[in-house]
Amino acid sequence: MYKSFSMDLAGRTLTVDVNRVGKQANGAAFMHYGDTVVLSTATASDKPREGIDFFPLSVEYEEKQYAVGKIPGGFNKREGKATEHAILTSRVIDRPMRPLFPKDYRNDVTLSNMIMSVDPVCNPEVVAMLGSAIATCISDIPFDGPCAMTQLGMIDGELIVNPTLAQKDISDLSLTVASTREKVIMIEAGANEIPEQKMIDAIFKAHEVNQKIIEFIDQIVSACGKEKHSYESCAIPEELFSAIKEIVPPVQMEEAVFTDEKQKREENIRNITGRLTEAFAENEEWLEVLDEAIYQYQKKTVRKMILKDHKRPDGRAIDQIRPLAAEIDLIPRVHGSAMFTRGQTQICTVTTLAPLSEAQKLDGLDEFETSKRYMHHYNFPSYSVGETKPSRGPGRREIGHGALAERALVPVLPTPEEFPYAIRTVSETFESNGSTSQASICASTMSLMAAGVPIKKSVAGISCGLVTGDSDDDYLVLTDIQGLEDFFGDMDFKVAGTHDGITAIQMDIKIHGLTRPIIEEAILKTKEAREYILNEVMEKTIAAPRKEVGQYAPKIIQIQIDPAKIGDVVGQRGKTINAIIEETGVKIDISDDGAVSICGTDKAAMDKAMDYIKTITTDFEAGQIFTGKVVSIKEFGAFLEFAPGKEGMVHISKIAKERINRVEDVLTLGDVVKVVCLGKDKMGRISFSIKDVPTEA
Repeated sequence: MYKSFSMDLAGRTLTVDVNRVGKQANGAAFMHYGDTVVLSTATASDKPREGIDFFPLSVEYEEKQYAVGKIPGGFNKREGKATEHAILTSRVIDRPMRPLFPKDYRNDVTLSNMIMSVDPVCNPEVVAMLGSAIATCISDIPFDGPCAMTQLGMIDGELIVNPTLAQKDISDLSLTVASTREKVIMIEAGANEIPEQKMIDAIFKAHEVNQKIIEFIDQIVSACGKEKHSYESCAIPEELFSAIKEIVPPVQMEEAVFTDEKQKREENIRNITGRLTEAFAENEEWLEVLDEAIYQYQKKTVRKMILKDHKRPDGRAIDQIRPLAAEIDLIPRVHGSAMFTRGQTQICTVTTLAPLSEAQKLDGLDEFETSKRYMHHYNFPSYSVGETKPSRGPGRREIGHGALAERALVPVLPTPEEFPYAIRTVSETFESNGSTSQASICASTMSLMAAGVPIKKSVAGISCGLVTGDSDDDYLVLTDIQGLEDFFGDMDFKVAGTHDGITAIQMDIKIHGLTRPIIEEAILKTKEAREYILNEVMEKTIAAPRKEVGQYAPKIIQIQIDPAKIGDVVGQRGKTINAIIEETGVKIDISDDGAVSICGTDKAAMDKAMDYIKTITTDFEAGQIFTGKVVSIKEFGAFLEFAPGKEGMVHISKIAKERINRVEDVLTLGDVVKVVCLGKDKMGRISFSIKDVPTEA
C-alpha cells in the first residue's frame, strides 16, 4: 500500500507518493505540485565499478513533450537527446547532492527525473530537485541527507518563493539555493545587477524555506525510509600513506607542489610517482590505488600549507589576483574579438552578429521562451590543459560554463529595438588553470564592445576558493583560485557582475555546506576583485562599445510599414520579397507589427531594397515621381515595373509630347525611365506619364 504526504509550499500543495510506482528502484517519489507531475527515482548498482577513482553519479532530467501537449518535432517524432535546459537542470541537481554521498563510495548511482505533466504555475525543475533528494533519502543508498532546494524570484524588489513561469519571465532574479539542515550547499543565480547585500538576504531567505522542506522530508523518511546498505569501501589503506611518507617526506611534497608553473608541478609529481611505482613494484594491491594515494597526499599538503601557513602554491597573497592582460581585435575579419588572460588561464572570445531571424529556436517545456537572440558557447579543447584526446563536441561542463557566461551578460545587452541583431559569442579556451568560465565573461564583454554591441555596462567575473579545518570557524577564503586550489579545496564560488551589482553566481562545494560568514566573505571578496579587474584591465583596454558595428559585420536598417501592407511586400507565394532579395542580396525580416529589418553589408544595396519597400507600401497619389523599367509593350501603351512585383501603365498618349504611332518608336524592353503618377485608371491600374514628368525631376 502506498503512502501519500503533503505540505504547503509557496501557497501550492506539494504531494509525494511513495510505493505507488517505480517499486523496483532503490527509491522512488511520485511528485505532484499543482498539476506538475514528476517521477523521481534513485538506483544504485550492487557492487562498485572497478578501476575508477571517483563516485560515478548520473543525474537525468527527462523532458517529455506530452507533458505540455506537444508531439516532438523532427522526423521520428520521438524525444531525442537532452536539451540544454535539461542538461543545466541535471547539473543543478547533481552539484548539491554529490558531496553528500560517501567519499569512498564507488557504486554507480543514477538519479532519474521524468517530467510527465507541466503546470505553468508550478515549475518542474523545483519538483525534480526535491524528488531526487526524497527518492535518495528514502532509498537504501548511503546518503548524508536530507537536502532541499528552493528557487527565488524578485519582482519590484519583493522576493517570491518558487515563482511561476510567468513571474520568472519578468523577475529581476533567478536564484536556486540548496541546503542541508544547517548550511547552504549550492547557489545558482542570474540577476539584473542585484546589490551584494540583497543577494545575501535572498540566499538565506531560500535557506529558511529549505528548512521547512527538510522537516517534511524527515517525516517521509521516518515513515518510509529503508535502512542504508553496506558497501565495499574504496578508502586508501593507512599503511600505504605511511609507506609513501617514508619515501617522500612532507617537505619534498611541499617543494613539488608549491610552484607557480603548472607544467613544472606536474613534472615534479610525475617524478614522485615514478619513484613510488618503482618502490612498490611488487605490491600490486598498492599499485592499483597509488595514483589516488598520491592525489590525496598532494591535497593534504596543499590544504595544510594554505590553512595553517597562509601559503598558496604559487606564492600569492590570500586575496591576490594573478597577473592580468587583455587585448581586442586580435582576430581579423570577424565581427569582434577579445582575449583575456589571468595567470595561466587564457580565453579568446569571438562575437558574430546576424539578423534576428537567426535567433536560436528552443523546443523545451517553457512556453514563455521559444527563442533566444543571445547565444554564448564555450569550448574547452584538451590542448588547453596539455592533454591529448579527440574532440567529441561540448560536454555537460562546457554547456554549463557557456550558460553561466550567457546568464552573466544578458542583463547588460541592448533590447532588440535598440539593437536589432541576433548575437553569438564563442569563448575558445587557449589555456586553462582555473576559472575559465569567469575569464570568458571578461573576454566576452570586451568582444561585444569591440563588435559595436551597445551593452549597457562592463561585466567581469572572478572565483573564490575555500579551505576548511576542523571547525566552522577554521577556514580561509582564497581570491582567484587556480586549478590546484580548486581540485584540492572545498569550494568554487564564481560571481560575475558590473560595478553596480551581481549578474550571475555559481557555487560548487565538496563539503557539507557553507555558513553565512563564509558566503558573505566570499561575495565581498569577489566584489573587490571584480572592481579591480574592471578598473585596471578591462576598461583600460576598451572603455565603451564602439559607435558602429565593424566593417565585416552585417548592417541593419529598419523601417515601419502599415501591417496591412505586409502582404504587398511579400507578394503572392513570396514572389515580391524574394525578387527584392535576389536583386539586392540583402536579408529581409518582417514582423507581424510591420517592423521591417533589412540586413546586408552593401549600403547601396540596402538602400535600394528599402526604396523598393517604401515604394511598394506607398499609397499612390497623383504627382509622385518613380523610376521604372519597361517590361511589356502593347499597342495601347507600355507596362513599367517600378518595384519588384509592382507595375503601372503608360498609355501611348502619355509617352511623348508629340504624337507617336507606335510605342516601339520611343520605348524598347528594358528601358529605364522616370514617370509621374497620374493615379489609378478605371480598371484600378496605376497610371503613369512620361511626358508630364517635371523638368526638375
